[in-house]
Amino acid sequence: YHIPLRQIPYDDLISDLQSYHNLVIYNVRHYNDKVFDYYNFVQNFFSGRANRHSPPAAIEKFKFFGVSESGAEFGSTAWPGVLGTDYIWPAPSSIDYFTGLGFNTFRVPFLMERMSPPATGLAGPFDSTYLSGLTTIVNYITGKGAYALIDPHNYMRYNNAIITDTNAFSAWWVKLAGQFKTNSHVIFDLQNEPYGIDATVVFSMLQATVNAIRASGATSQMIVVEGTSWTGAWTWTSSGNAAAFTGLKDPSNNIAIEMHQYLDSDGSGTSGTCVDSTIGVDRLTDATAWLKANNFKGLLGEIGAGSNSVCIQAVSGAMAYMQQPGSPWLGALWWAAGPWWGTYFMSIEPPSGAAIPQILPQALQPYLPVSS
Repeated sequence: YHIPLRQIPYDDLISDLQSYHNLVIYNVRHYNDKVFDYYNFVQNFFSGRANRHSPPAAIEKFKFFGVSESGAEFGSTAWPGVLGTDYIWPAPSSIDYFTGLGFNTFRVPFLMERMSPPATGLAGPFDSTYLSGLTTIVNYITGKGAYALIDPHNYMRYNNAIITDTNAFSAWWVKLAGQFKTNSHVIFDLQNEPYGIDATVVFSMLQATVNAIRASGATSQMIVVEGTSWTGAWTWTSSGNAAAFTGLKDPSNNIAIEMHQYLDSDGSGTSGTCVDSTIGVDRLTDATAWLKANNFKGLLGEIGAGSNSVCIQAVSGAMAYMQQPGSPWLGALWWAAGPWWGTYFMSIEPPSGAAIPQILPQALQPYLPVSS
């Protein structure tokens, strides 16, 4: 294993592939980039996809790789809520921990009702204290050279009602985008997990918002859009999203489709038991084909699972699949870090979140570094 891989005769590799396979899959994080090439080749070879007469292709590293930093959306019925009691902003020490490992992207959920109190509505002024909290953590993230997704975590609801006023929603986003339009490391995540709304309605509202943001002069930030049915990758076609979003356009040509995927039986992320060790790949396959066919880029904005051998293999398999040559996926974000998760089974908050001991080193770190 210490011999440079490309110096090993190809025929010898073929004869030894099976015996090396299990060792590589569990220990790949200890090896250099050449081993990642080998790891992908082994995976593909036993799936019948490798060309026996060609060397393995290099993997395609993620541009965006990191975690959601949850907290500011907590206490979702307490408006405006009390900082430190109902909600909390991400800890800078958590950002330091992950950037120190090489991760570069942080999704920051927050509530629209705290940013725009219902008493004055979406058209009213932003709450200056809450806006300052968001701006402070965003500037901290981007000041370290990382990317910050700002995420109104509202499921296309505001003040306990489905958002139906496209003009009001677009104007709200224009106002928010104006706070960050000089910072190209901010990513606009227009709305978290719409549900119970027809895909065509979600698409129309988000397309109008993309157009309004660009017309306002915020042109250097990436925008990500999410579909209905909790933007599930595995239901992207059956939910109607595939048909509705084929016409998505961005005047700045800097947009991606954000999907989410959990690996338990109902895809809700409420159980730490994964269906099987290939469920990560299985649930991304259809969405990946759609992204490629329609020339879109994708971002897996949420993925999570339990810390057990089956789930570790399922998550690792999904990461490897998303980094195949020619992949449309720009990256992935684990759900979730955040200072108030406690013993939550998917918490990756340092130093002792449940996903830190196994998921992080075995299923996520092997897929670093990010691309430049």
